[in-house]
Amino acid sequence: MKALVRWCTLLACAVLCLQVFFLLRIASFSLIPPESSSFERSQIWQVLTRQGRLPWRQEWVDQNRMSSSLKRAVLASEDSAFTQHHGIWWDSLEKAWGKNAKAKAQAERRAQRLGDAKPVEAKIVGGSTITQQLAKNLFLSGERTLLRKAQEMVLTLGLEVFLSKSRILEIYLNSVEWGEGVFGAEAAAQHYFRKPASALSAWESARLAVMLPRPRYFEQRPQSPYLASRAEVIVGRMNDVALP
Repeated sequence: MKALVRWCTLLACAVLCLQVFFLLRIASFSLIPPESSSFERSQIWQVLTRQGRLPWRQEWVDQNRMSSSLKRAVLASEDSAFTQHHGIWWDSLEKAWGKNAKAKAQAERRAQRLGDAKPVEAKIVGGSTITQQLAKNLFLSGERTLLRKAQEMVLTLGLEVFLSKSRILEIYLNSVEWGEGVFGAEAAAQHYFRKPASALSAWESARLAVMLPRPRYFEQRPQSPYLASRAEVIVGRMNDVALP
């Protein structure tokens, strides 16, 4: 019994130290931009493994060197309530939990019909704000489990406590993926439109914003009808969102 208590104590201390480490790193981002994110490092490894070389474009630019149209388009597309929540949009998260619970139940019934004894893992998807996406990209792996989601929420709250909304958006726009080996607004603007991020028009900004959920997919399909029609919708919504 004493050994179990000792191991539980050590585990709790290790978890606490990890959280302190994460929070100290987050606090440092108020002054120093992150050199790279966990997601970027995983993509570097995949590209190197697949191609044997590293075609990579990324350049940090301050938010005053980004088109306000791009900021508005990304918010309109990804998180229109960005300035209103504290990192977690609970209504959206509740809906995502409901959808995932329903999907899990359906998967379990299907597994029972097929006689599959393998348990169905609980996975949480959807309901992510820009702050949550940034927390995941900066620190976490791509797995979708309850434990990883819990860690994401802790990091999300840490980002909201230590960083301003404008800084969170600035880091997000400088680190988000916009194609294979294309990270950040400046690299995306140069890659797709041969111009700096500060010169993007409303239409160009909307096109980039629509790409964000599936950047590598749309990079290969620049003439996608969905991309064009969705960009039109985002252009119409851009003036309805507030910038931090």
